[in-house]
Amino acid sequence: MTSRATPLMTSLAASLLLLCLWAANTPGSAGADSSPSATPTPSSTAASGAATTDGDTVVLNVGWATDPQNLNPFIGMESSTQELITLQYDYLTDYDPHTLQPRPRLAESWSMSPDGLRWDFKIREGVTFHDGTPCTAEDVAFTFNYIKENELGLLVSFVVNIDRVEAVDAGTARFFLEKPKANMLALMVPILPRHIWQDIDPEAAASSFQNDPPVVGSGPFQIVEYQPNGYTRLIANKDYWGGAPHVDELIFRVYQSRLTMASDLQKGTIDAACELQRAVYEKLTDTPGMATSRANPYRASTDLGFNCYDSPDSKGHPVLLDPAFRRALNYAIDKQQICEIVYGGDAVPADTILPSDYYTDPDWHWTPPADTAYTYDLDTAGRLLDEAGYRDADGDGLREYKGEPIALRLYTYEADPGLAPTGKIIVGALEEVGLEIEFQVMDEGAMIDKMWAYDGDTFTPDYDLFIWGWGGDIDPDFLLSVFTTAQIENWSDCNWSSEEYDRLYLEQSQAMDPEQRKQIVWEAQELVYDESPTAFITYPAFYGAWNTADWQGWVRTPAQTGQVVNTQYFADTYVNVRPRAATAAAAEGGIGAGTIVAIAIGAAAVIAIAGWMLVRRKRARRVEEQ
Repeated sequence: MTSRATPLMTSLAASLLLLCLWAANTPGSAGADSSPSATPTPSSTAASGAATTDGDTVVLNVGWATDPQNLNPFIGMESSTQELITLQYDYLTDYDPHTLQPRPRLAESWSMSPDGLRWDFKIREGVTFHDGTPCTAEDVAFTFNYIKENELGLLVSFVVNIDRVEAVDAGTARFFLEKPKANMLALMVPILPRHIWQDIDPEAAASSFQNDPPVVGSGPFQIVEYQPNGYTRLIANKDYWGGAPHVDELIFRVYQSRLTMASDLQKGTIDAACELQRAVYEKLTDTPGMATSRANPYRASTDLGFNCYDSPDSKGHPVLLDPAFRRALNYAIDKQQICEIVYGGDAVPADTILPSDYYTDPDWHWTPPADTAYTYDLDTAGRLLDEAGYRDADGDGLREYKGEPIALRLYTYEADPGLAPTGKIIVGALEEVGLEIEFQVMDEGAMIDKMWAYDGDTFTPDYDLFIWGWGGDIDPDFLLSVFTTAQIENWSDCNWSSEEYDRLYLEQSQAMDPEQRKQIVWEAQELVYDESPTAFITYPAFYGAWNTADWQGWVRTPAQTGQVVNTQYFADTYVNVRPRAATAAAAEGGIGAGTIVAIAIGAAAVIAIAGWMLVRRKRARRVEEQ
């Protein structure tokens, strides 16, 4: 049986070690890491703050920990990929960082027919793609029809209820709908250049096409160089319809070590960083010329999911098909302990896929009533398992199903440092209530291969339980869609199917009145909560920092509380940030090795968990400077 102290002790040791390693890599300390792998450098561009290379080239450098892996908008799932897509392409609309309400982007205006079944989007005049080809309503129509006709998975949820799109003329894209569509102003679909993508086989677009640089779009930047697990370099679109960005080049650097990334931020090698560790973030908050953020920009959650695929082809344990079994296991998840020990208090307990304390007007998040909320109670978990027929008949400490001990496989992946200790805490509790758990921490790709396993063309999901996470759009439609039957073999990771839920999802997707829609969205969340195909664990915080001594024009998203890079769908920072007229980088305020060791010892009760999320999804212009 796993001790609940184990994750804490292991993480504390790792935290102390990592902080000491950062001390050794901090300016002014011995043993600085100067290896190329620590700070990947584009072949044609040097970096550091507002440094220039070819004369007056202004370069902004951003550090992150998640490699984009793929630049194809139909394949790339990572949050980093979605950030690049936001800069490379235009959407019809995006969101205002102050209100989180839709605003014009490529479409300067729109209108809807009285019955809600026809929408006209007026496309801006004079917009061109990066290769000089005009961007018109023809490209808009092509993009949406290409997705609809070929059922291109990662974006297909956006075209639900769209029958077809026609270019009335070069400046008008007309959408014909099968039913009213509540998220018509939240279609985060990158508008593709028809003259390029019409020659790409749809099967390749959905599987093997890499979309290698130079990538052609109409966004404020163009991707011109990409090195996997190294960096991505973009150049500014000087002809951008919204005005040319103030920087000439934008470089995103991938860091295997978040501590090296923080050190490079301190040294000025990079100008902003996301996915930092908490202890580092806390020190940076007191560093002159540096601003920091603690936010949940991806609307993220972590969860314990169950294999609910009701088919003879499933390799999941049959007990997982029983809602009573799944419901009982909710009482074996000590969410508060996980928030405190694993996340050092920088997470709050979760109950649905739509996070709390994010949405306003309307607030899409449903909160379970106190009398029906799942609480950590192993006695209740055991009693409910007994009542459902999963008893320990022979007294060996293990509950049985059809005379055999219930043995379940629990998978998570190693890239997120918070998931493995979360798993250890949950494993200990599940074993206490009489379940045999085989816990494996593996490469993310290996876990995906298990969860989306096939025997030939037959879907054979080969797992029982998983710990993973979700993040998604500002509009709730996408995150709600992942539980629909139609998303099995696509976005659905639990493979749950419910006719009632499918009905509620479609009903909310057609509800044009926000308050009416909110009530349906709440009802859908309540159904998932009761059926428990997934048990939500935490809403985690993510840490970012950026240089305000040398740069101005940073834009927080959401305003006041959010971060400035890797914000999903917002390009405001990248378009508006610029060097200060007279940079005066502080010579003091660096973090010495002795200070870091002291922080590590003083923070012995707090686990340094880096911000993360595989955001299976993901711009802008009103400026809030920091």
